[in-house]
Amino acid sequence: MSAFFALVGRDIRIALRQLSDTLMVIVFFVIAAALFPFGVGPEPNLLARMAPGILWVTALLAAMLSFDRLFQNDYEDGTLELLVVSPQPLWLTALAKISAHWLTTGLPLLVASPVIGIMLNLEPQGYGVLLAAMALGTAIISLVGALGAALTLGSRRSGVLLSLLVLPLVIPVLIFGAGAVDAAIGGFAATQQILLLGGLLLACLVLCPWGCAVALRMAAE
Repeated sequence: MSAFFALVGRDIRIALRQLSDTLMVIVFFVIAAALFPFGVGPEPNLLARMAPGILWVTALLAAMLSFDRLFQNDYEDGTLELLVVSPQPLWLTALAKISAHWLTTGLPLLVASPVIGIMLNLEPQGYGVLLAAMALGTAIISLVGALGAALTLGSRRSGVLLSLLVLPLVIPVLIFGAGAVDAAIGGFAATQQILLLGGLLLACLVLCPWGCAVALRMAAE
C-alpha cells in the first residue's frame, strides 16, 4: 500500500504544480452554472426547481475537462511503461491515479456545489443530500472517466471519443443525483437514490480499475 499512497501523493503534487488546470475546472463549473439564469430568466422559483439538474450537468461537464490529464502525460513521457512493469498490480496503480483525480477535481467540485446552490436559490433542505450525492456521484464520474481515458489513450481525437464513451455511462448518476436532491426538497426521503448511487459506486470500484488496467496494458504495448 506504500506504493499506492506514494503514487497518489505524486499525482497530487503534479496537480498542485499545474494548479491552473484544477482552477479551470472550478471556474468552468461556476461560469456554466451562472449562465443558466441569463438563459431561463432570474425568477427565483424557476431557478430553485432547476437547480439540482443544473448542478449535476455542469459538474459533469466540468469534470470532463480534466480526464485528459489522467494518463496522457504518463503515456507521453514513458512513465506508463514503468508503471505497467512495476510489481504493483496495474489495477491498483489505476485506482491510485483515480483517487488522486477525485481529490484534485471531484473534491473541489463537491466543495463548490453549495455555493452554486446558493446562487441558484436551492432550497435549504436540499444541501445535505446534495453533498452526500455529490460525494458519491463525483467518485463514480472519476472512475468512469478514467476508464474512458484509458480506452482512448493514444488515439486521435481522443477528446471526442472520450465524451462519447463517458457521457452515456454517467446518465444514471445524473438521474439519481438530481432525483435525490429533488426528493429532499419535496419533503420525501432520498434514501433510495443515495443507496442506488452507493451501489453504482461499488460496481464501478470493482470494474473500472480492472478495465483501466487492461486498456493501459494494451496502450503500453
